[in-house]
Amino acid sequence: MDVTDQAPTGERADLLDSLRRHRGFLRQTVTGLDDEQAARRSTASELCLGGIVKHVAITERSWARFAAGGAEAMRSEPVDWAGQFRMVEGDTLAGLLAEFDRVAAETDALVATLDLDTAHPLPDEPWFAPGASWTVRRVLLHLIAEISQHAGHADVIRESIDGAKTMG
Repeated sequence: MDVTDQAPTGERADLLDSLRRHRGFLRQTVTGLDDEQAARRSTASELCLGGIVKHVAITERSWARFAAGGAEAMRSEPVDWAGQFRMVEGDTLAGLLAEFDRVAAETDALVATLDLDTAHPLPDEPWFAPGASWTVRRVLLHLIAEISQHAGHADVIRESIDGAKTMG
């Protein structure tokens, strides 16, 4: 049996469980919203719930490309830095969630197959230490933190829209 046919165990299973749990919190936060609610800015921030779902999917896809192929692979798709945080014409919450799920499935497949100790130099950006590298493991931990942080943002925004809370 090929290793990719087996359910991940140990550290890989733990990483997948954490990714899935925090994605689930974000998904739960937007459950039951219509497109207008998902696009609504309800705080001083530019963020909206649909924009958070979109941003998390874009970010996860970008870091998954990095994990698989380094900084060059990460930059292989242009990013609309402003547009990724809001719903634009043609966006629907259902469509954004479908993309979110597709990206998650691709990342989960990488967790099952990539060597967690493989490291790539980080992109040459001012927010990264010059010459620093991250392992696939570090990328996955970063994704867990990123998804978790944005799930918290989403919970505050959702509560300000209709009082609903993911937890509590």
